[in-house]
Amino acid sequence: QVQVVEHGGGLVQPGGSLRLSCAASGSIVRVNSMVWYRQAPGEERNMVAAITNGGSTNYDDSVKGRFTISTDNTKNTVYLQMNSLKSEDTAVYYCKVNVDGSYFYGTDYWGKGTLVTVSS
Repeated sequence: QVQVVEHGGGLVQPGGSLRLSCAASGSIVRVNSMVWYRQAPGEERNMVAAITNGGSTNYDDSVKGRFTISTDNTKNTVYLQMNSLKSEDTAVYYCKVNVDGSYFYGTDYWGKGTLVTVSS
């Protein structure tokens, strides 16, 4: 099986920065993509940023120019550097990884999420 664990959430003031990390471990042969989602109270879960194993990235318009997604492929870890944070960035941030294992292909695994609160 595969485990996905996020770290780095917390309370930050508007305009501040925070760095999230997400590590995938277990029976992984290949990581195909790693994606950050977020879900604010009462709202749907939406994609924030994504990166493929080839390094291609994609961002939601609301975070372009402020957030940066990157990976450490040797550690199956993805990071989300969040700058110029706004109150509307407040949400639970989830990590989803798509991996191949010895006996499965293209399977999604989710972390349990980490809370980011932007408030003065």
